[in-house]
Amino acid sequence: MTYTATTKLGRLMMGASMALALSAMAAGADSIRFWTTEEQPERLAKQQEMAAEFASQSGHTVEVIPVTEKDLGTRATAAFAAGDLPDVIYHPLQYALPWAEAGILDSDAATDVVENLGAGTFAAGALSMAAVEGGYASVPVDGWTQMVVYRKDLFDAAGLAAPTSYGTVVAALGKLHNPPEMYGFVAATKIDEGFMSQVLEHVFLANGVSPVDAGGFKPLEEGPTTEVLEFYKAVTKASPPGELYWKQSRELYFAGKAAMIIWSPFILDELAGLRDSAPPTINSDPTSPELASKTGIVTNFSGPSNPDGAAWADIRYFGVTSDANTDVAMEFVEFSMDDGYMQTLSMAPEGKFPVRQGTADAPQKFTQGWSKLDVGVDRKAPLSALYGQEMIDEIVGGLDVAKRWGVAEGQLSLASKIVNSQVINRLVREYMDGVRDASATVAAMNDELSKIN
Repeated sequence: MTYTATTKLGRLMMGASMALALSAMAAGADSIRFWTTEEQPERLAKQQEMAAEFASQSGHTVEVIPVTEKDLGTRATAAFAAGDLPDVIYHPLQYALPWAEAGILDSDAATDVVENLGAGTFAAGALSMAAVEGGYASVPVDGWTQMVVYRKDLFDAAGLAAPTSYGTVVAALGKLHNPPEMYGFVAATKIDEGFMSQVLEHVFLANGVSPVDAGGFKPLEEGPTTEVLEFYKAVTKASPPGELYWKQSRELYFAGKAAMIIWSPFILDELAGLRDSAPPTINSDPTSPELASKTGIVTNFSGPSNPDGAAWADIRYFGVTSDANTDVAMEFVEFSMDDGYMQTLSMAPEGKFPVRQGTADAPQKFTQGWSKLDVGVDRKAPLSALYGQEMIDEIVGGLDVAKRWGVAEGQLSLASKIVNSQVINRLVREYMDGVRDASATVAAMNDELSKIN
């Protein structure tokens, strides 16, 4: 090639154009801060990788800042007072509505993100929990629903329907409870364990019973609450004696000595023999997936006064704060819920169900992708290799009907105080122990719960 003055001029112009473009990109690049409660080293590394990918696509950098979950509330309040909030906060359900009301979160920004991504691509229950007037306090990210875990092989052999309701559970107890070889259930009975609080809220929700309404405390109705008490007494009678909580329920189910338990989805990888610290002991091989192959789950559970049922759920959210560089913060959240969503869920797939199930063009994109993510600790395997499609659909489907006391009514704070008081645990246990009858127990609950504020 002949080098000419024209060629030189062209190269100079090209170089100048590139310099201008780079300068423009640098001028338009911003750095935002992201608080996350996922502070375990492996999960933090995944979030930093996601931030790096976002930076490579957008030119904007993200500082990933770990915050211990128990400190999140006080740190956010202090940062808000100082005008120094981060741009985005990954937070649990309990903060969504109070923070929006206090002005910590920018609900308009969150609503715009949901609408940009498509509200119809999100699980309805996860969205409804963060609903505010005109939109959403935060953007749902991931969650899990509590499950009735049951021996599907035994149910099938006995011709029993899946335990989707009080009635089907009690029917199964009649055929499968045969102690000490097989307990029909392992109910939570240790009153000072949060596990019992969680299980009882699930059982109350299933029958449509809540201690709060929009005005605050709401006296429990005697009829539906009596149904709750009678059901819980039935499953307790079909349980081993003693102070029972998550530990015994898992151990007995893993040993093949329980037909049904209520547990979180963090049991899914353990069932398949992927975690040495919690091995199935149903046979002589602690790494065997045999128990997983014999297991079914139910997320939407109902009582006689609430045939539609409910699923108890723990949902996590991305909140764009009122101090944020809003455009960049929204762009980061949208990236994390779209191109980066598999990375978001891969931190712990067994406990991070996709609340965004897909896109408008591919409605099951993220659900299908999530099912192929590896779970486990000492060994790894995708959920789709361990469980059938019907079970995968049940796992994710619970998020559509997800509920918690006080969320819809704007009384999550009061409901949390009621749960944490353990009054319901204690009085339910006393009812089971014969201290008082159902009617007197409902009256005692209403008396004690009315004093919590």
